[in-house]
Amino acid sequence: MFVYTTKSYHPMLLGLLSGVLLWAAWPTSPLTPLVFIGFVPLFVAHEKSSSLRLFFASCYSAMLIWNIGTTWWIWHATAAGAVAAWLANSLLMCIPWILYWLSKKRWSRRGSYLLFCTAWMGFEYLHLQDWGLSWPWLTLGNVFSVHPEWVYWYSFTGTAGGTGWILLINLLFFHHLLRNNYSVLPRSYESNSFKWIGLAATLVIAPILLSTQRLRPQPRMAANSQEVVIVQPNIDPYQKIAEGTSASQIEKLIALSNASLTDSSRLLIWPETALYSPYGYNENSLNENYDLAPVWQLTERYPSLTLFTGIESYRWVDTPTRFSKPSAGAQQEFEAYNAAVVLSHQRTAQFYHKSMLVPGVETLPWFLRFMDSWFEKFGGVTAGYAKQDHRAVLPAPKSFLIAPAICYESIYGDFMRRYVKQGANLIVIVTNDGWWKKTPGHRQHLHYARLRAIETGTWVARSANTGISAFIDPAGTIVEQRDYDQTATLRKSLPLLSASTTIYVRWGDWVSKTILAVGGLFSVFPLLRRKRVS
Repeated sequence: MFVYTTKSYHPMLLGLLSGVLLWAAWPTSPLTPLVFIGFVPLFVAHEKSSSLRLFFASCYSAMLIWNIGTTWWIWHATAAGAVAAWLANSLLMCIPWILYWLSKKRWSRRGSYLLFCTAWMGFEYLHLQDWGLSWPWLTLGNVFSVHPEWVYWYSFTGTAGGTGWILLINLLFFHHLLRNNYSVLPRSYESNSFKWIGLAATLVIAPILLSTQRLRPQPRMAANSQEVVIVQPNIDPYQKIAEGTSASQIEKLIALSNASLTDSSRLLIWPETALYSPYGYNENSLNENYDLAPVWQLTERYPSLTLFTGIESYRWVDTPTRFSKPSAGAQQEFEAYNAAVVLSHQRTAQFYHKSMLVPGVETLPWFLRFMDSWFEKFGGVTAGYAKQDHRAVLPAPKSFLIAPAICYESIYGDFMRRYVKQGANLIVIVTNDGWWKKTPGHRQHLHYARLRAIETGTWVARSANTGISAFIDPAGTIVEQRDYDQTATLRKSLPLLSASTTIYVRWGDWVSKTILAVGGLFSVFPLLRRKRVS
């Protein structure tokens, strides 16, 4: 008979094991299935811990290893910011585990399982909101981004479905160990049963088979297609922000564009902050800016072309806002933006201002403003960008309806699907992942975009300053890409489709909301029962 004993294992060692398993499973590792047992050692540590303090230490060590192991590359951008992010996010990840510990004396075991799942999915749901410390990079459902064929059903559930899947499998594996473990439960609970591990294995395999055999998105027919050109200029981000380099950067972008554009090209995409000036560009006077004359000449040379580009910009404001700043030598205040703009030969400009700002680098909640000086300049105004609160589709004349995503905004599934719900038929990601150098960071970011394609049933065009730039089809397949640290362009004709209407596009993050509602309802029952008894 198989007997699992924890007598020889200290909870701290179990915590370390859990952290290593989660790290080893994360993209771009080939060991993805390890995520299905990543939490099991922590559940065992819960049974073995003699105090909340010991269990917390076990959990925190696991979460810290997971955070550092998967996002160590943040260090290249800001050492202090990386340490703060690892420590803070690991602490937040411990909250569901603490609630799980506190529930064991008040709830049944299955009730405690439900509370843990509710708390963990609630934590992930919070991280997907704009609350100042939002950091959903390690949302559990993101782990399958290197295997999009496993999760075509994300078009129904989004990444929350993947998170629920992982939590359920971990609990089933743990429950099997629990039911066959003399050292954890009384002898009367001995079952020598493999039904739980059998159920877990079935629930691992069945969704993958269903996805690969039945749910692969079918190509949608379009009356016509439009030629899209992506430019990857490969400009070192640390040199990019140096004064006196703006003109040479624009010259390189235009030279690369001219080499790839044809008379059939309808959309040209340049990466995040491709139009960069140390002082930013005034959005109300782009036409008068001498530095941008070559850009306007390019659009006039191709009158059927629309340029979508990242830009560092600002606007003067008549009334001070919570984001505005006073300008030296001027009585008026201004707002600074990490933005994107649509330009055409008619010299019209439609702007999008980045909405999901990077914690520490671009924004901080009010209660952490004292940390402003800890963070280095990261391609913009440290903790000082203004943002756009509403989703607005950007139309490219005679071409696509664009869902814009700047930098890491593309890791927010519900955020991106709102564009598609409003009619967008192409997701365009402009980013500058070179801050992290040649590390797993830029590859993880690329793969996460594959999940957005599946969720929304929409093509993705990704322009990254230093790479990896790519076209991704609605099945999450990278159909063409340019590798990191290359100066390159991509050109492809994409179908001009109507906006997708997947279940996820229509209903959003309904899985998380359902779990939170059910968990919240069941959490009230013990309170009501206790009240009746008293």
